Amino acid sequence: MQNFSNLTIKELAENCQTVDEVQEAIKIIFRETIQQALEAELEHHLGYGKNDPNGNNSGNSRNGYSKKVIQTNFGKTDLKVPRDRNGEFEPKIIEKYERTTNRIEDQIIAMYAKGMSTRDIEDHMKDIYGIDVSPTMVSKITDKIIPQIQEWQSRPLERVYPIVFLDAIHFKVRKENRVVNKAAYTVLGINMEGKKDILGIWVGESESASFWLGVCNDLKNRGVEDILIACKDGLSGFSEAINSAFPKAEIQLCVIHEIRNNIKYVPHKYRKTVMKDLKKIYQALTIEEAELKFEEFKTAWGEKYPLIIKSWENKWDELTAYFKYPYDMRKLIYTTNIVEGYHRQLRKVTKNKTTYPTDEALVKIIYLATMNIQKKWSKPIRQWNECISQVGIYFSERLKEELSI
Repeated sequence: MQNFSNLTIKELAENCQTVDEVQEAIKIIFRETIQQALEAELEHHLGYGKNDPNGNNSGNSRNGYSKKVIQTNFGKTDLKVPRDRNGEFEPKIIEKYERTTNRIEDQIIAMYAKGMSTRDIEDHMKDIYGIDVSPTMVSKITDKIIPQIQEWQSRPLERVYPIVFLDAIHFKVRKENRVVNKAAYTVLGINMEGKKDILGIWVGESESASFWLGVCNDLKNRGVEDILIACKDGLSGFSEAINSAFPKAEIQLCVIHEIRNNIKYVPHKYRKTVMKDLKKIYQALTIEEAELKFEEFKTAWGEKYPLIIKSWENKWDELTAYFKYPYDMRKLIYTTNIVEGYHRQLRKVTKNKTTYPTDEALVKIIYLATMNIQKKWSKPIRQWNECISQVGIYFSERLKEELSI
């Protein structure tokens, strides 16, 4: 093979007869460019050039090379990494333990973020670039984002969130040679500008008041001083935790989740009628009308479905908190559809993976998918101007700083 490193593009075209020869030439140019960059980095580290007498008695000097093979877009590339006698030199262009170029790593992480399996990634890299990428390598490359995840999960948050939505999405994870169900608990906040933001994701096997208190304290430690309205599905233990951490927060239980749970007790032939009567309760214009419709529902269905009646009575305050607000606010908070929409987008990414090997693997894919989803959340939610004006009236004392009152 000829020495292509000093050729111009025109000369390169004249010396290569096939596409394979062009690729091989580019590979050689790439290797020699990286090699020269490594030499330049060492020269900068030592403070003098090769064979420069200024290096005499400097306290450090060149000490040969270490062989290294890296994966690149052009296949495997052999490098000679220069060393210094003191062992202090750590190259930046190809870091000490790095086995691929950054572009390859970025592509692997991008494919992983889209839910591709390690086998699919392996096949893709083999077909497109002709390089071998093992599942172990994919795992090591994606592990590099773990510090980013930790930084994101502990980042400072805003002082107050007018509305937060809480929900969970479930996955199967391996634990001690068995598969267990785990939930990723999500807190989605709407800030004062009306923009959505995932405030954090916590993976656990079971929820409890102590679990949710830990989540709430995490939010407080990151700067959240107040939550005005917290919207949730049937999350166990959350009400106690939010009342402890944010005692002024109002809790709205998702009405749609409640109805889904109610319908489980109803035979199919009665479901439309029962749902129609429940709809009269939650779509009432006032709390007084809702109470009247609930009494009518009890009269009609109380004997057949006492569990539905008991459930609504036990949760009445949290199910009907939205009635004190105007229509735009009611429409926004009576259901957790916003966070469920986010979970549906997560499912598109995770649907091809039935089981995750570790909690860490699950967190990596959720984080990467979330970063891609949030890129589309650049605008405020619909009708936010109307909602924030209503929030400003109802919570004026707690929003003095934000509203400059």
